[in-house]
Amino acid sequence: MHGLMMQRPLLISQILEFAAGNFPDQEIVSRATEGPIHRYTYPEMAQRTRKLANALKKLGATEEDRIGTIAWNTYRHLEVYYATSGMGAICHTMNPRLPAEQFIYIVNHAKDKFIFVDLTFLPLMEKLYEHFPDVEGFIVMTDEEHMPQTDLPRVYCYETLIKDESDQFDWPEFDENTASSLCYTSGTTGNPKGVLYSHRSNVLHALFALAVPGLPIDERSVMLPVVPMFHVNAWGTPYFGLIAGAKMVFPGPGLDGESLANLIEDEKVSDAWGVPTVWLGLLGHMRKAGKKFSTLKRTLIGGSALPKSMIQEFRDAHGVEAIQGWGMTEMSPLGTIATPRPSQMEGDWNEELRLRATQGRLVYGVEMKIVDAEGKALPHDGESQGELLVRGNAVISGYYENPEATKKAMDDDGWFRTGDVSVISPDGFMEIVDRVKDVIKSGGEWISSIDLENEAIAHPGLAEAAVIGVRHEKWQERPLLVAVKAEDSDVTREDVLKFLEERVAKWWLPDDVVFVDELPHGATGKLQKAKLRDDFKDYTLPTE
Repeated sequence: MHGLMMQRPLLISQILEFAAGNFPDQEIVSRATEGPIHRYTYPEMAQRTRKLANALKKLGATEEDRIGTIAWNTYRHLEVYYATSGMGAICHTMNPRLPAEQFIYIVNHAKDKFIFVDLTFLPLMEKLYEHFPDVEGFIVMTDEEHMPQTDLPRVYCYETLIKDESDQFDWPEFDENTASSLCYTSGTTGNPKGVLYSHRSNVLHALFALAVPGLPIDERSVMLPVVPMFHVNAWGTPYFGLIAGAKMVFPGPGLDGESLANLIEDEKVSDAWGVPTVWLGLLGHMRKAGKKFSTLKRTLIGGSALPKSMIQEFRDAHGVEAIQGWGMTEMSPLGTIATPRPSQMEGDWNEELRLRATQGRLVYGVEMKIVDAEGKALPHDGESQGELLVRGNAVISGYYENPEATKKAMDDDGWFRTGDVSVISPDGFMEIVDRVKDVIKSGGEWISSIDLENEAIAHPGLAEAAVIGVRHEKWQERPLLVAVKAEDSDVTREDVLKFLEERVAKWWLPDDVVFVDELPHGATGKLQKAKLRDDFKDYTLPTE
């Protein structure tokens, strides 16, 4: 027997109109690519979004067309999000820091019809546009005053394009499983893989995010999404921020510590979302300037493991709660959040810190399990290690136009293989021990590169650390620690090894420590270990 309830499709355009109608005074603030701070209200944003939808329709954009963006987190990018998906097209956000050959691949694989481009990335488009045979036009995201001369063909100025359009648009109604947006994984091997989100998955993911324990987001919140809008829908913030009616603050291209600190203070930001490398710069600036945050309450950190030292500094120096989140592009992305239960925050801080450094407990709407090499489910006993598999309403069922990758990623029961080696405790906290491809196999035993990194980064003389496996004739592989020194630090190899001796098993100790000026990161802040392994593939350890 079915219930007697209405069947209404879950559509992204509904978020826009709901927000504009229910939070008429709420602000959206951006540091514009041209420089100044731009601010307007939810209703004004909705009006401009409808104008953009009309303009796109006039240009010839139709339902199911892929429309690319290569842009910072700004109000115009937000308008493109809603206008494209709302009219039934697919918003294809692109990572500007991909290698040229991968960027060309994703534009052509997606068959983008139009591409929106910020001023910063115009030179990149001018260099590559001849490789995009399917692109029918480029929209430069600026006004007439700042519109540059360009070699791009069929080019339009954003503000000129929407200037005379009507601010009324009848958003079409269609099946909620219709594709809404497309994001390619920044894979380290082979071509990136396309993750095709639906209206249903994005709306549900937004609602799941608003139900996360310990992350209260409402119209009193001031949210700063530093996580880029060109990657996995900025973790869903453009959707659930508007559903909650929060004041949204977009940083534009100003991602350095000083620019972010000024924006946080000027706009009274309460919640900031981003990757560890961004917060390293922010904390470094605050430390150097001798300042403390006056309004920031929480920062949700994802993309790579959150060091305990960062949790500690946010807490002790600023009274800010640093919360680790874990997920993947393929999961929209939220999967788990490391918010201890109230009873777990009443005792020993060291135990609470240990929980906060795990990947955390499930977000509603996601299921997870760990399996052995044969696919057999392992117990959630806090000790058994296996590959983590997930499923849920906002988890992919396959990659876009890539059956080979889909076959490798999905098991026979429809679970998605994350590629992470994990343990799950009896009370539901999941901890990633390593990536399947990053585990160091030494003498038949596994060494977790993530655990080693977390211990190393606690050394005050180190700003960043990465551990990779290097070939060893006797032991097959041994760990090499590659590190960046903190500013003005004179830490030595011997200092680091002595520091680690008290924190890890003797056979886990790195066989060597190498200092570098910087570690390779992708545009989303993730450490590119494949690049490190390639850089050090011929490295000879002193123990050989």
